[in-house]
Amino acid sequence: MVGGAVRDKLLGLPIKDRDWVVVGATPEEMLAQGYTQVGQDFPVFLHPETKEEYALARTERKTAVGYTGFEVHAAPDVTLEQDLKRRDLTINAMALTLDGNLVDPLNGIRDLQQQLLRHVSPAFVEDPVRVLRVARFATRLVPLGFKVAAETQTLLQQIVNAGEVDALVTERVWGEIERALNEPRPSTFFTTLRECGALARILPEVDALFGVPQPENYHPEIDTGIHTMMVLDSAARLSADPEVCFAALCHDLGKGNTPKEKWPSHHGHEERGVKLLQSLSQRMRIPKAHKELALLAARYHTHCHRAAELRPETLLKTLEALDAFRRPQRFAQFLLVCEADSRGRTGYEECDYPQASLFQLAYRVATAVDIRNLVEQGHNGKALADEIHAARVHAIKTAIQ
Repeated sequence: MVGGAVRDKLLGLPIKDRDWVVVGATPEEMLAQGYTQVGQDFPVFLHPETKEEYALARTERKTAVGYTGFEVHAAPDVTLEQDLKRRDLTINAMALTLDGNLVDPLNGIRDLQQQLLRHVSPAFVEDPVRVLRVARFATRLVPLGFKVAAETQTLLQQIVNAGEVDALVTERVWGEIERALNEPRPSTFFTTLRECGALARILPEVDALFGVPQPENYHPEIDTGIHTMMVLDSAARLSADPEVCFAALCHDLGKGNTPKEKWPSHHGHEERGVKLLQSLSQRMRIPKAHKELALLAARYHTHCHRAAELRPETLLKTLEALDAFRRPQRFAQFLLVCEADSRGRTGYEECDYPQASLFQLAYRVATAVDIRNLVEQGHNGKALADEIHAARVHAIKTAIQ
């Protein structure tokens, strides 16, 4: 057993997936024993019963730019130690034999005890995916006290400076981002990328938020980038939904291109954020559900914050714009993003967010309007729509007075 399963077992964490490396075998021998081959670039097989992955021991040699530019050698003469040495971090380069013996040629157990994310060898710089993987491992393990080793941080910066990160395909980048959004403290992923310069290459819209001031009376943390990271972690505490966390990450993108002479005010950042988010979503091929919620959050989060100031007519129009009556689940997600935004400020982390309750009240009473009765009164077409609208405005007005 190799990799993350060994690391997590030693840390006392739940083991999600178990991976195995097979030494001294050929693809033909694996197939003869009933394994199913799934790897095209290198021999990976599924166990006939457990369906766990079994990979033949292999070595890799860099031949071109990017994470696909490798020549793979898998053969019976490749040793377990050689296979482990091609891995990224020492804590991922340990193996556990079937009889329980730990194979640790790169002192992974030492770095596990010292809580360090350290690269295996200088060949670390050859694969740009390792920038994303280190950021993801940091996201998972920093809350346990881990940190990126200084020399590994230097190599991460070298990868970025060499332009290797630019060769990453969007599907792989998004895959790592989405996995990070499922962690309890997802902000670590993005701050780790920012520390090595990769965030500016991968998500320049988010990187641009750092160093941009906001009004201190509303945002004691001042820096928009810091606020965004606080909102992201607040969203993760409120919900395990990666769509909510992605919307939290992107809700304030428009503040990143506010003209400096307007700082710290950010009037109109909502619509600017929508445009940036549309561009980001197209470039990164963001899934439709993530994109739609993020766009609504970017455009309407300030409406929610000002719920107590809005007229009944405006409350209803906002509910209609959110498509709340047809998509109540997404409306609930939107409210979570807005609550995370409110709590993602220094000193406000545990404060209540009554605006969400007000919007929920408006939604409930508007939904309770008896449309069947209006139809029975003879209304139809536009006249019926107007009557429904008027009845819902009246219901909201009555409820909030």
